[in-house]
Amino acid sequence: MINIKREAATCLLCIDAPCSRESKHGDPARAIRAIRFDNERLAGRWIAECTDEDLDAAEKACIHYDRPIRIKELAKAIGGGAQSKVTAAPSLAIDFCGIHCENPFFLASSAVCTNYEMVARAFDAGWAGVFYKTICLQEIREVSPRFDAVQQEGTSDFFAFRNMEQLSENPAEVDFDILRRLKEDYPTKVVVASIMGETETQWIELAKMAEQAGVDAIELNFSCPQMRLTGMGSDVGQNPELVLFYTAYVKRAVSIPVIPKMTPNITKITHPAESAYFANADAISAINTVKSVTMGDRADVSGHKTISGLSGRAVRPIALRHILDMAQDPILMGTYGNKIELSGIGGIETWHDALDFLQLGCRNVQVCTAVMQYGYRIIDDLILGMQNYLAERGVHSLESVIGEELPNFVNPINLDRDTIVYPKIDQDRCIGCGRCYTSCMDGGHQAIAFDPENRRPRIIGSKCVGCHLCRFVCPTGAIGAGRRVLKKN
Repeated sequence: MINIKREAATCLLCIDAPCSRESKHGDPARAIRAIRFDNERLAGRWIAECTDEDLDAAEKACIHYDRPIRIKELAKAIGGGAQSKVTAAPSLAIDFCGIHCENPFFLASSAVCTNYEMVARAFDAGWAGVFYKTICLQEIREVSPRFDAVQQEGTSDFFAFRNMEQLSENPAEVDFDILRRLKEDYPTKVVVASIMGETETQWIELAKMAEQAGVDAIELNFSCPQMRLTGMGSDVGQNPELVLFYTAYVKRAVSIPVIPKMTPNITKITHPAESAYFANADAISAINTVKSVTMGDRADVSGHKTISGLSGRAVRPIALRHILDMAQDPILMGTYGNKIELSGIGGIETWHDALDFLQLGCRNVQVCTAVMQYGYRIIDDLILGMQNYLAERGVHSLESVIGEELPNFVNPINLDRDTIVYPKIDQDRCIGCGRCYTSCMDGGHQAIAFDPENRRPRIIGSKCVGCHLCRFVCPTGAIGAGRRVLKKN
């Protein structure tokens, strides 16, 4: 049986995909993209009308570096009946800092939004708003090359991305004019100016220029990890006193919402976040990139290397941890007055990734690295997947999911330690590779027996501690979870 997620992951996501051009009655490329971005249950709609001839032609036209995507087998596995029965799509509209947003999906301040044309194309594609690339008053001189990726060899897909990029290279006046034109041409979209100063005077000057340009809000970049000048970027975000002062200066200078952006390169993110709160910040965005090192020729700049920021799906658990810390902080959540709002950033590729942030209390999410890999077009699957999820739950408002997972998080001391969930092996799905046995023997509790004759594993209940390592190494998903039962004494 074909693994549709693994097969779709080998697709090159071609522009103007030849497979779809050769299909007269469907769009195989769009179906594959739906699978890749967690909408496999909806993918059949794009190939439901395809004939065998369409699928044959599509598979022959597939651009590939190894073998063509097995489009015919994918179509069979998806099936025309494996579709959502939802007909009415819920609205994804939500308010953030009192600003109406058509959906929660924003471009993060980065290389994906550096000029008018880029942002306009993103808006046309369906993105609700933009945190424009950070504007400053310093001359920005970038290095070359400035990117590196951590990826499986032989693939173009990466799970972590390192960049040495700094701020916008445009003069400040040029960028603020771009933001003015964007707001004039797209009045229903949300335009946020990200700024970074070096002194109190610069922060105030940039903030006033942003407000005069007509933007909806201002993000304060206290978090860029690779500024070549000291006293800027994460140097500020690691200093709660500077966060307090600079946020307060900007809040007094403008009347529009102010959103400090926190750095993850700190032991306790709530310390600078609380400073921003007491300076009357309207919201907090988090996280920026994680300081990191990569090795090899691709990380080399004229024979030298440096520390810089890591992003991509690998940092998502780190980002969620920082969001949770802030969402559980009593000061930030309104002990002394208003509750601060959160904007989540870090490794978001699919609607399900975005949902994780919303369920921890974020009211919108910002996306960068996934757009750099796959383009603005991923907004289609972000919107489609989120709408379908809400509809299938019978939820009519995005507001209903904001923060809903927070009550499920407790301190380790309060976790249930009196029961156990034993893994359960589906022998029909098991292919007999023995990965579970190897991992349990060498990295677990020697609780799996393996018969070399019939090549089938068996759980040894008297030794199993319910760690579930075996579930995560199984390549076919043949190991699931049984019922939770009391531990035997």
